[in-house]
Amino acid sequence: MTFNALRPVASKILEPMARKMADMGISPNTISLLSLFFAVAAGFRYYYSASDPLLVLIAGLMVAFNSFFDAMDGLMARYLNSASARGDFLDHVIDRYSDVFIICGVFFGGYVDWQIGVITIVGVLLTSYLGTQAQALNLGRYYGGIIGRADRLVLIMLSSVIYYFYQGEVLGFSSLGWMILIIGVGSHITAFQRINHIWKQLE
Repeated sequence: MTFNALRPVASKILEPMARKMADMGISPNTISLLSLFFAVAAGFRYYYSASDPLLVLIAGLMVAFNSFFDAMDGLMARYLNSASARGDFLDHVIDRYSDVFIICGVFFGGYVDWQIGVITIVGVLLTSYLGTQAQALNLGRYYGGIIGRADRLVLIMLSSVIYYFYQGEVLGFSSLGWMILIIGVGSHITAFQRINHIWKQLE
């Protein structure tokens, strides 16, 4: 929602780098796989970070790299005029695996009860599914709702930085715990917003 609106601005900033990488002969699909690598690396660092706040900070940096490369692959494909259904499909699959590794890494790491973690990852996946389902119904890709992927990534990175400096709890949750809780609630609200939007469009 909020940060997705900044996508055009971010694209203008990243386009020169995307062109340079494309001119070096790097393929968009390679960049997509690189974004997955950083998501997996982040997930494992969250999982093993219970006694080392530095690992949380490093995991947040890995999430930033995941976000960066996720934005770059599409820009490169458009620059190379090589955008395809196969590339779009791969991008969506990688995004979902990235979401799973990052979110599950946090709650498997013990920062929140597993029940809350499961509710959160279900909300995240449902939200993303509904966005692509709108596209499948010829309504166009829909990014609406109070919290999209860009918002989730910013929340994850921000909570990681906060946790590095303060590992204490507020009302029973650390910053990472609150992040999972906020993303969980926000994702399910977003899912219902998207359901409502799609339903109205189908009328």
